[in-house]
Amino acid sequence: MAEMHKLSFLLLALLVAQLAITCSDATTPVRMHLTRTHSGSGLSWRETLQRMALRSKARAAQFHSGSSASGQVVPGQGDPNTEYRVRLAVGTPPQPVELTLDTGSDLIWTQCQLGSCPSCYDQALPYFDPSRSSTVSRLDCGSPACQDLDLSSCGTRKSQWGNQACVYTYWYGDKSVTTGFLGADTFTFAGAAAALPGVAFGCGLFNNGLLKFNVTGTGIVGFGRGTLSLPSQLKVDNFSYCFTPETGSKPSPVLLGLPANLYSSSARGAVQTTRLIQSPTVPTFYYLSLKGITVGSTRLAIPDSTFALTKDGTGGTIIDSGTAITTLPPHVYRLLRDAFVSQVKLKANDEGLLCFEVPARAKKLPRMPRLALHFEGATLELPRENYMLDVDERKGHREMCIVITEGGDEMTIIGNYQQQNMHILYDLAGNKLSFVPARCDRV
Repeated sequence: MAEMHKLSFLLLALLVAQLAITCSDATTPVRMHLTRTHSGSGLSWRETLQRMALRSKARAAQFHSGSSASGQVVPGQGDPNTEYRVRLAVGTPPQPVELTLDTGSDLIWTQCQLGSCPSCYDQALPYFDPSRSSTVSRLDCGSPACQDLDLSSCGTRKSQWGNQACVYTYWYGDKSVTTGFLGADTFTFAGAAAALPGVAFGCGLFNNGLLKFNVTGTGIVGFGRGTLSLPSQLKVDNFSYCFTPETGSKPSPVLLGLPANLYSSSARGAVQTTRLIQSPTVPTFYYLSLKGITVGSTRLAIPDSTFALTKDGTGGTIIDSGTAITTLPPHVYRLLRDAFVSQVKLKANDEGLLCFEVPARAKKLPRMPRLALHFEGATLELPRENYMLDVDERKGHREMCIVITEGGDEMTIIGNYQQQNMHILYDLAGNKLSFVPARCDRV
């Protein structure tokens, strides 16, 4: 009898736990860990910096095209990225996937094998096989999730995904594209006791483009503001992340939901908050109200309107996890460059990034002017490591480089290099963004 009572209690506890997971209670945050995609690339920091600049400019051009942009597209196989991947599992039993976190797009997708994968790139993990999952379901072309796609169609009886299936096409500004069918399945998060059913995602069967997709990841997890993104589907009021230093190897935490000790003793300063701006033409992106930039003690002579989102949806300032380094409009970058050159009395060169040559006789690195970004109601005082990188690789010459570059249009993008060692909270319910310096490996 006692054993029966003990068994009943155990079953009840398991049922309660399952209900808590299924309801995705926002008071119980889901914690995931991100790894950097350039880890182990074997490239020098000079080469990494140059490619970071190229990728950031390319991504800025994608945003300018008016389409979603993905940090998953790389300029050539084997190039390092500076974006962040998260390991999840999809299906029952769980099958591992490795997805790039992207606040600049909405769709969640991974490469799939449905009998075959007609046009997939090579990846380290096995392709997701929906036939092996007992919880997968196909979404019809009349489903709300399918209707939320910009481009979709209905499958036919002769198609491999079945009659009336939602066939999606999600394309990016560089002409890369993923096409497949839209399904729903249980997502399991590594390191968290959370198995969340019914998450809509794309089963990518045709994943091609002018540029190749990253060969180490299996797809993308969109964290944008649209209905198909992971935060939107989980109905969380907020999410946050904290990127560990670019030069280190420790994983970075990302939290879906608000923990009680969000800003604990690991924080190294006062929390600052600015509002998020919703664009009527590009609703996915997280726009901010940037007001100005200070170098040293000099506020750059830039009108506030320079950074504003226009009525036709151009320009503006966004914060983005998939852009490597901050890009500025050309005339703003020139002002920033000139301010640094006038205040740093060292030989300078600009080969996509502004670098200063450190004299060989120097016993320590020269002090650099402060750099601050002024938002509506908040100022982001960037620590030196968030905008400077010391390079000691060119025939014994030492250099200090400003890790900010020139974009191709009037949009300003706050990249992930400038976000490292900052705990950044996206308050979706309150339409605000908060940030505070933190030891990200302790969050």
